Amino acid sequence: MTKPTDLLEFEAMLFGRYSLISRKGDHRLDRSAYTILSLLRTNGPLSIGQLSEALALDVSTLNRQTAAMMKSGLLERIPDPDGGIARKFRVTPEGDATLEDERAQSIRHLDAILADWPEEEVANLASYLERFNTAIERYHGRPWPRPAASVSGQRRPNK
Repeated sequence: MTKPTDLLEFEAMLFGRYSLISRKGDHRLDRSAYTILSLLRTNGPLSIGQLSEALALDVSTLNRQTAAMMKSGLLERIPDPDGGIARKFRVTPEGDATLEDERAQSIRHLDAILADWPEEEVANLASYLERFNTAIERYHGRPWPRPAASVSGQRRPNK
């Protein structure tokens, strides 16, 4: 490994592997459901086409995923609040509670993993990951909606 990006690629591979391992166990949501619920919670209702564009996934894939999530009571289809033709998906109260439980569990795991890190270093890591992810989003032309405040404390638009 001769360049920093060589090491970054390797560590990113491991990070993805460890993220998948930590999601096993008593989690009720698979990774795709967690991502879709998180996107809808941050962004608000979206049509299947908007989900397809945001997630860079085929509509048929999303139809299967959202159908399973509706059957589980995590999502519901609603008329477009803005009066458009396409129906949109919205997180149900059950979906919101399930997502919040999953997030809390993930945060507990991160707290345990990073227990011996100073808070400032955890904040720095989160800031670097945010910067890295926004660079990826910019490169692909697909910004991801973030909560109103980022790690750095700067206000971010929700869209």
